Amino acid sequence: MVFSSFIFLWIFLPIVFIGYFLLQDKYKNIFLLLGSLIFYAWGEPLYILLMLFSILINYMFGILIDKDRPYRNLLLIISLIFNIGILGYYKYIGFLVEVINNLTGRNIELPDVALPIGISFYTFQILSYIIDVYRGESSPQKNIINLALYISFFPQLIAGPIVKYKNINEQLINRKCTIEKTGEGIRRFIIGLGKKIIIANTVAKCADAIFALDLINVTGILAWMGAICYTLQIYYDFSGYSDMAIGLGRIFGFEFQENFRYPYLSASVQEFWQRWHISLGTWFREYLYIPLGGNRMGNIRTYINLFVVFCITGLWHGANYNFLLWGGAYGILQIIERMGFKRFLTKHRLFSHIYMVLIFTFGWVLFRADPLKQVIGFMERMILPWKYRESMFATAKIFGNKTVLIIILGILGCGIVQQLLAKMKLFDRLRNSYLEIICCGFIFVLCISMLAGNTYNPFIYFKF
Repeated sequence: MVFSSFIFLWIFLPIVFIGYFLLQDKYKNIFLLLGSLIFYAWGEPLYILLMLFSILINYMFGILIDKDRPYRNLLLIISLIFNIGILGYYKYIGFLVEVINNLTGRNIELPDVALPIGISFYTFQILSYIIDVYRGESSPQKNIINLALYISFFPQLIAGPIVKYKNINEQLINRKCTIEKTGEGIRRFIIGLGKKIIIANTVAKCADAIFALDLINVTGILAWMGAICYTLQIYYDFSGYSDMAIGLGRIFGFEFQENFRYPYLSASVQEFWQRWHISLGTWFREYLYIPLGGNRMGNIRTYINLFVVFCITGLWHGANYNFLLWGGAYGILQIIERMGFKRFLTKHRLFSHIYMVLIFTFGWVLFRADPLKQVIGFMERMILPWKYRESMFATAKIFGNKTVLIIILGILGCGIVQQLLAKMKLFDRLRNSYLEIICCGFIFVLCISMLAGNTYNPFIYFKF
């Protein structure tokens, strides 16, 4: 079940919303937990048992780590092996066998293991809980209902934001729902829904059509348009889903971390990763980069730590050579910036923005295209478009006027318009106004009409 579906919008969400506000406070968490389990079971009826098993085991780990002081280091190691082992088996066993086959020349049959939806996200939240308890930053959760809700809460279960336990443990016990919070949550949800359905779904059709072509049929213009469409798709798809998750959380009284802050306005790779998928970046920084030594042990060690973290970041997105190269490339670029290139970028702002547009656009080609032969072919056509010409008529077969309009809207909506409106203080003037309500209503009606007339509704992060 995805947020941008009729069954969620017209059945699941209204029932959960009405039921939640009718119940007494002491029953609210139980009700949200049951709703979250139904939400997950709708798409993963079998793997819900895996998630429940993980919740039970880690509930016991949390109590034991806090209680058994002499063995807490050993218990932490066992819990990490258990949780990472489950994630590794379901997500990476096929890739591991492929690597072994490539290195040894053997032909071991690839195991047919389905990837449980959301396992990358809820595993990281489990790890956050265990580590926070181990560090003494949070007390172990004695109420298994509350812990299960933290891990399985449906707004952020499928695609985040990744919520650290220490940031939400108090909210699990004590939170307030107000009319203002509910209204803000609904507004945020509708904005996210608009991002997903109006922009992401529209450009996704073109991106899928172009990347599905044989390389011989991909010309320079098509390669660039495919890259641009996918660049917009992944941003609006993921940030839209994050907006919906944050909005839903706010409706039920939870405050989640912001996950995107106009990353396409970045002037450096370092800044990009401070703005893109913020919850993942902060998770890796706090639970991996700093424990590895961070930047406290000299330049060489810092560079190694950065490279390791970004390689793992790439693999977190998927078990694939492309993701590993994508993450490693961003690690190398950050190292280059730390070695002095960042100072150059700071002095030349126009160049820095052009540089970053090229970096993340080419980066998304590596992220999206498969196999690597297609990646090389796409990038060659983007770098040397004059070698691969086509008529505008051929391009028009894929890009209609509506698509072009949405692309322009998508580019402007990556932060350009928002910054302009913020400088004019229009956001403050429109907040809670009748015009804001009308605009949100229009966006919602438009989304519903587009859903009704089209069954195409992909979601990129289902694969991760």
